[in-house]
Amino acid sequence: MNSEFAVRSMRPGELELVLEWARQEGWNPGLDDSLAFLEADPTGFFVGAIGEVPVGSISVVKYGDSFAFLGLYIVHPDFRGKGYGKAIWQTGIATAEGRTIGLDGVAAQQQNYRRAGFEPAYLTIRYGGIASALPASTLVAHPVLDSRLEGLLRYDSAIFPQPREAFLAAWCTGRRGRRTAVVRKSHKIRGYGTIRRCYEGYKIGPLFANDADSAAALLAELVPEAKGATVFIDIPAENREAIGLAEDMGLQPVFETVRMYRGPAPATPLKHVFGVTTLELG
Repeated sequence: MNSEFAVRSMRPGELELVLEWARQEGWNPGLDDSLAFLEADPTGFFVGAIGEVPVGSISVVKYGDSFAFLGLYIVHPDFRGKGYGKAIWQTGIATAEGRTIGLDGVAAQQQNYRRAGFEPAYLTIRYGGIASALPASTLVAHPVLDSRLEGLLRYDSAIFPQPREAFLAAWCTGRRGRRTAVVRKSHKIRGYGTIRRCYEGYKIGPLFANDADSAAALLAELVPEAKGATVFIDIPAENREAIGLAEDMGLQPVFETVRMYRGPAPATPLKHVFGVTTLELG
């Protein structure tokens, strides 16, 4: 290992570099994910650098006082096999001491993560393709106004393990190539979702809903934002209604990850998770 190597917090512009690495790995992040990622936890992003040159990264984003999520664990191909990844991992993990830590890992890495104390919780399947149809629903979803997020934030906190107000305020903002919708019945929120432009096509996430009818209304509102481009949704495999909706739109399985936790797994109501927010931040 080079004697000039050190792990430190990311500096301005370095998260964009790491997201480009993620694109090269085939992870297909959103075009402007960095804006919301940094709002989630400005202290949660690290690089390993040789002098001024970043060679690897990790994010360990802390939510509330008991949960964190690990992602963006990448070592540039030119610097692999030299011990940099282990040093970056150890530094990142240490920042979440005492918290349950979640991650989404490819199945091939499951044993490595288990050796680090992570246990599998459920399989997530990415469905993708060009939507050939929109699902039918008895409900109608509507775009979310940036100034009216209060109810959406409360709804999210009943599904995600910890409140994440700052992240969602940035994630759901109506920037170009990003759209958030909400569905209500009797003036009560029954679900919400966001679609965003990615390096390849669009991703929908989160897609949280009380039931399949509410999720279908959200998809009918969000999918047209893609304008015929490829759409991806990361779905917990045990939510069969969510998989049914994806298949009815003509989407197919294209990728799998395993959700794993070190520490007590949060009691996430997966029947309401029709699409994971993002594999990088949970």
